[in-house]
Amino acid sequence: MSITATRSSWRALGVLSLAMLVIGLDTMVLMVALPSLSTELGATTNQLQWITTVYPLVLGAFMIPLGALGDRWGRSRLLALSLLGFGAASALCAVSTGPGMLIAGRALLGLCAAAATPLSMAVLPGLFPEPGERQRAMGIWMASSALGMPLGPIVGGVLLQHFWWGSVFLINVPIAMIGAIAVWRMIPDSRGVATGARFDVPGSLLSIVGFGALVYAFTEAGRSGWTSAAFLAWLGVAAAFLVAFVVRELRVAYPLVRLDLLRRPGFRAGTILAAMSMMVLAGATFQFSQEFSAAFGADALGVGLRMLPIIGALIVATRIGEPAVRALGRRTVAAGACLLLLAACVVQATAASGGYGVYAVMSVLLGLGLGGLIPLAMSLATLDLDDSDAGSGSALLQSLRQIASALGVAVLGSVVSTAYLQRLGTVDMPRAVRAVAEDGVVAGTAVARAAAPDAVSGIVAAYEHGLAASGLVASAVCVVLVALCLLIPAQSAHEQADEDEQERDGVPRTA
Repeated sequence: MSITATRSSWRALGVLSLAMLVIGLDTMVLMVALPSLSTELGATTNQLQWITTVYPLVLGAFMIPLGALGDRWGRSRLLALSLLGFGAASALCAVSTGPGMLIAGRALLGLCAAAATPLSMAVLPGLFPEPGERQRAMGIWMASSALGMPLGPIVGGVLLQHFWWGSVFLINVPIAMIGAIAVWRMIPDSRGVATGARFDVPGSLLSIVGFGALVYAFTEAGRSGWTSAAFLAWLGVAAAFLVAFVVRELRVAYPLVRLDLLRRPGFRAGTILAAMSMMVLAGATFQFSQEFSAAFGADALGVGLRMLPIIGALIVATRIGEPAVRALGRRTVAAGACLLLLAACVVQATAASGGYGVYAVMSVLLGLGLGGLIPLAMSLATLDLDDSDAGSGSALLQSLRQIASALGVAVLGSVVSTAYLQRLGTVDMPRAVRAVAEDGVVAGTAVARAAAPDAVSGIVAAYEHGLAASGLVASAVCVVLVALCLLIPAQSAHEQADEDEQERDGVPRTA
């Protein structure tokens, strides 16, 4: 590749990374704005849940069909269009006059992000055909995406200190518009399938309903419990449609996603590691933001500032990850990163009530572990993809990551909620305060500070009991992650092919 092309590729990566940062921000930035939405828009608790849930729900449901559509219609073309749509949907959210309008805007945001996320990743192999450069580019792209979650509360807190709640959406507009123009001008269009390949409409519908029902089922579990009729019904719908989707994709001539990609060791291991690590990150970010507000009385900006340790650690780990892989190998670095995650979860399980210092330590351990693991897992998966596989493979990878992220909030949140409500029953407080506290720890402590100050410590202790229970579950997830590191291949299929070709040409193998 020429020097000019290389510089152009890195500039394009900068634009894509900024766009991914904004999309990641939207996952968590709304959390600090919920109290403002409740008072200024008059949103009920159920409406607030939908405002929060509809974004990951639509994102997870539409990612595979839109990734496949980009393979057929043109990746850069659909990516630019989706970024334009993301900016327009953000503007719609910012000027919403009621909860229903905001829910619709958030759904449009999820739809546009469902196209932009896999396609921004799918164009990377074309921009960086050399494996080493591609791995560095993937690390930067992934770090930008991962940083969005913990940065969300900080950005939201700063904006809400000076502007109205709509500013948390309005900030997206110029970045999305610049990104769309840059993609159109800087990234050549590409396709992943032969011209004329039919788009699998029935498979798309099965995928949308199946993945959408799966995300919604676990979100419902966080509200109504694991044995509720609603959870079991939605889980049954998800299972039926996803089984039908898999059967169809194995038989159709032009599948939405090539499920045989999961037979490739690198892609399979990278996808599982990336999905499970995102589950831990999303669950921790959501839970910690609740704890900082309830236990320490932090406002929106205070919650965000307390997230700084995880951001700093993520950045440091991302910078040192690639040299560490070269020196120690993928398996060693991945195992070390997973052990750091395990240590963080063990600390949460054993010392959740130890004050902010404990959470700072947990945040650093989580940031170091995730910053080392996520880029490695993503590069491991993408190095096993050909350019023709990039769109559908990226869509499958990103869809599973997004679903795992939603499950992290729903599953770990449900564990917290169950243990919290059990312990809350032993706390003495007025009936009116209890009704609010049962609906959520942040609102419960806010009301208790005014109406029943003696109950605040009991409410916080009940929530920290839930955090400890969640830490045990997250620890089990991390043990599985450590075991999965043994499945990481020493080389990707492409790296092995490159070495075989070098050997045929008389070039000695590298160690």
